Amino acid sequence: MKLSVFRNNFTATLAAFYPDQEINTFFFRLVEVYLGMERIDITLNKDRILNENEQKTLKNAQNRLKNGEPLQYILGSTEFYGLIFQVNPDVLIPRPETEELVEWIISDQEQSSTSEKVSVLDIGTGSGCIAVTLAKNLPNFEVSALDLSAEALKTASKNAEINKVNLNFEQADVLKMDKLSKEYDIIVSNPPYVRKLEKASMHKNVLDHEPETALFVENDDPLIFYRKIAALAFAHLKPGGKLYFEINQYLEEETRDLVKNIGFLEVQTRNDLFKNPRMLRAVK
Repeated sequence: MKLSVFRNNFTATLAAFYPDQEINTFFFRLVEVYLGMERIDITLNKDRILNENEQKTLKNAQNRLKNGEPLQYILGSTEFYGLIFQVNPDVLIPRPETEELVEWIISDQEQSSTSEKVSVLDIGTGSGCIAVTLAKNLPNFEVSALDLSAEALKTASKNAEINKVNLNFEQADVLKMDKLSKEYDIIVSNPPYVRKLEKASMHKNVLDHEPETALFVENDDPLIFYRKIAALAFAHLKPGGKLYFEINQYLEEETRDLVKNIGFLEVQTRNDLFKNPRMLRAVK
């Protein structure tokens, strides 16, 4: 089968499930990873003959996309802040808004111009995207990462290895913790915050494939993780230490008030690129 023929079949098969632009993105990314071809190569070699193994691999990816599986899980990796991260159904796929949260932390640290060691704790690390990226970009950061899931921590540990950074990992249920192991300069978290009532507005590929426990909270207590983490942070941040959260855009005011009521100062929220309030920073 020629590459051009496969592309036509690929597009026709997925047309009922995805927009044309997204299908094109899928195709180019699959061919890049599986065949080692850039876009210009595809244009110049559209009559390239796919061997049996190549056809089988691409057809399998096509079928998985048809069933709604995220491309990142099919490929087993994704890019975050210029770094490569392994991902699988044990961890959430890193989002662009989380990159913006990381950028806020990095920018704050660069403006502080301190060369002293900065202790950081990432609560609910998942793939390790926040923790690994901070450690990679800020050599004076000593980063620890905590998660309830042993499988998520395996993935995060592998991502630390891939990106050549050293992290301290701890498996624990933050909701059951009475205290942290030490004091920190920075605590950051992207905890579960999507209310179950919001499921109706979410894509099927997220609902069917990404880990539910990392996404959803009960409708009657959607800030349960923020309340617990903020209290632990207030008790274990050093004076002047900072707390960073990724937040539910629909609960900005409630989250900000919760953090203020616990005792934090300079509580500030920030919009993402889509003008939605998705980040919070507070100072002890």
